[in-house]
Amino acid sequence: MTIGFILNGEDVVVRTEADIRLIDILRDTFGLKGAKNGCLTGKCGACSVIFNGNIIQSCLIPAFRIRGSEIITIEGFSQTDEYQDIIKGFSQVSLENCGFCNTGKVLAAEALLERNSRPNREEILIGFDGIKCRCTDPESLVEAVQAVAEIRQRRLYGRT
Repeated sequence: MTIGFILNGEDVVVRTEADIRLIDILRDTFGLKGAKNGCLTGKCGACSVIFNGNIIQSCLIPAFRIRGSEIITIEGFSQTDEYQDIIKGFSQVSLENCGFCNTGKVLAAEALLERNSRPNREEILIGFDGIKCRCTDPESLVEAVQAVAEIRQRRLYGRT
C-alpha cells in the first residue's frame, strides 16, 4: 500500500505493507534512528514520536494508521527553538539521562508543554507516564520541565 503523511514538516510517501510498524518505517525507510527499538511492546518509550500532537510509542502504530497524519521525530524536533528550550532546562537542573530514554523525555516534555505551558507536578508526572527509565527520578523530571517552562516563557514573552 502507498501511504502519504507529513514527516518532520515535509510531505512524504512510503510504499509498505499495512502491518509494518511506524518505528520500522522511520528507521528503515527514512534512516531516522532517534526512535529506538526498545521493548517493542509500548512500555518503555524509547521509540517515542509526536503523532498528530500527542506523544506515542511508534512500535505500536501499524502503517495503515499513519495515512494523512503528522509525525515529528527527534531529528525534526531538534531543529527547533523549542528543542533548545528543553535542552537548556534539562541541563539547568542537571537532569541525568542514560541516552536510551533521551528521545522519549524530550518529546514528552514538548507534547506536554504544547498543551499546557505551565504544568503542575501531577500533570508533569502524568505526561511522562509512558516513558520508563531508571536513570531519572520523577522529582528531577518535574524540576526539569518546570525549568523548561520558565525558559520558554522568557524566550516567548520576555518574562516568567
